[in-house]
Amino acid sequence: MPADTATPTRLRLPGFGAQVIIGMVLGLAAGLLVRGIDPQSDAAIGATATFHTIAQIFVQLLRTLVPPLVFTAIIASVSALRGLDNAARLVAQTLLWFAITALIAVSIGIALGLVIQPGLHAGIDRSIAQTPASVGGWLDFLKGLVPANYLGLSAATSLEGGKATTSVSFNVLQIIIAAVAIGAAAVRIGAKAEPFLTFVTSANLVLRQLLRWLIALTPIGSAALLADAVVNYGWHALSALGAFAGAVYAGLTVVLFVVYPALLALHRISPRRFFAVAWPAIQIGFLSRSSVGTMPVTEEVTERLGVPRAYSAFAVPLGSTTKMDGCAAIYPAISAIFVAQFYGIALAPSDYVLIAFVSVIGSAATAGLTGAVVMLTLTLSTLGLPLEGAGLLLAIDPILDMGRTAVNVAGQVLVPVIVTRRLGLADVGDAPNKQIKAKY
Repeated sequence: MPADTATPTRLRLPGFGAQVIIGMVLGLAAGLLVRGIDPQSDAAIGATATFHTIAQIFVQLLRTLVPPLVFTAIIASVSALRGLDNAARLVAQTLLWFAITALIAVSIGIALGLVIQPGLHAGIDRSIAQTPASVGGWLDFLKGLVPANYLGLSAATSLEGGKATTSVSFNVLQIIIAAVAIGAAAVRIGAKAEPFLTFVTSANLVLRQLLRWLIALTPIGSAALLADAVVNYGWHALSALGAFAGAVYAGLTVVLFVVYPALLALHRISPRRFFAVAWPAIQIGFLSRSSVGTMPVTEEVTERLGVPRAYSAFAVPLGSTTKMDGCAAIYPAISAIFVAQFYGIALAPSDYVLIAFVSVIGSAATAGLTGAVVMLTLTLSTLGLPLEGAGLLLAIDPILDMGRTAVNVAGQVLVPVIVTRRLGLADVGDAPNKQIKAKY
């Protein structure tokens, strides 16, 4: 009789979300394992260098895609939006919901700061306070709006170990402004600019394919990022500022898992599907601590939720620089109250209104600058509080920044989804994507 010829079973990999979770678990375990051994041993040094190198390469690849992807996407989206009768209303609604969600977030931050009173339970010495190197100011907003070049690139040279190192950075807000101007000029020219718009659209498609390949590496990047964070920061630094850290993370949790789902449900959008689709971007934001670096993934998941590409290409880059409920609303509100309580300075009701105003408006003023510390010093200087108070919080800033950025990214996905539903551009959240038909 013929031998049994069983069909070989094909190994099926778990879904993308499960792969990311597995990567995070492995990264956490690896980080804890390395922290448990002698930090001066060859094994610890080698593992730490490996984690950091892989993590930096992953984030660097994400950031490399940002300038050309934003530049081409914004030009294409400006041209595509000309086919909409309500383009102006679309922009107005986006800015309105940026402000509404920021106001809700800062109100929660103020409430938690008054209830928990973190400044009265700080186990740190006032003598270690010092003014941070980066200080925010309203003039930074005006200077940041003017593009230094069409890609918003800048370079800085620093001395490290006796060697000069030059690093190149980019200002996404400047890229957006330059791209909007170029897109508007192309629309104004008309038919003669069609070849240019066709080229830009093709280039954007190529960059999106590169993005898909990069997203496939997310589980590996997540493992390295979390392992690197655990090894470098740990959680021991939280002990002295436990009440403050608890207040910040409580506020972030309420916004992410209570406020956002409530707003989604109010607009008849499934919170469950929203988080199922948006979770990879939220995870990468948490691990990379960079809204700008996460932006390509943020835009991808936003479109998967049904937001038209022409709109997401405009709203997500704008949100990545100006929509920061974690860094620009919850954190500066609780931090300002912490500093006032720590130094025994009473805040008047008008001061809390000022905190809300700075949080809603001020995020744009610090767009393109680095870190939430700039936003915090802007808030403190506006209120007349000691800037040295920000220096007290720097020890645990990396740990807090992980949660802040995750909320930032979630909000950057949330607003386009809500605006798309409100204006009826597509059936978001529960149906396949319906794209805007562009004229080019």
